[in-house]
Amino acid sequence: QVQLVESGGGLVQAGGSLRLSCVVSGRTFSWSPMAWFRQPPGKDREFVGAINESGANTKYSNSVKGRFTISRDNAKNTVYLQMNSLKPEDTAVYHCAIATRFDTIARIQDYWGQGTQVTVSS
Repeated sequence: QVQLVESGGGLVQAGGSLRLSCVVSGRTFSWSPMAWFRQPPGKDREFVGAINESGANTKYSNSVKGRFTISRDNAKNTVYLQMNSLKPEDTAVYHCAIATRFDTIARIQDYWGQGTQVTVSS
C-alpha cells in the first residue's frame, strides 16, 4: 500500500518561508519522480514543480520559479518543498504526488497525499 504523508504547512506572513515535507512508504522511493501540486480555495489543482529520481533535475511552474525549491532525500524517502518569499496568492492546500515518469509527471501521477494547508497572510 503506497502512502504519501505531507507535513509542514501553516500560517505565515507574506514574505516569509515554509518548508513542506512528504514521506513516502510502500514504494521504491529512489526509483520514483515526485511532484508538488496545490489547490487554492475555489480553484483547480495546479502543478507547482517536480524532481526526478536522483534529484539532479527539477522543473517549476512560472508562478513559483525562483521562490520555491524542491529537493529529496532518498535515504529518508522524503521530498521537500522549500517556499520562500511567500505571497497571499500562494495560499492553498499543497499535495505531493508520486509518478512513474518525470517527463509526464505534470499530467500523469500514480498516487497522492492528503495535503497540507498553507495560508499566507498579507
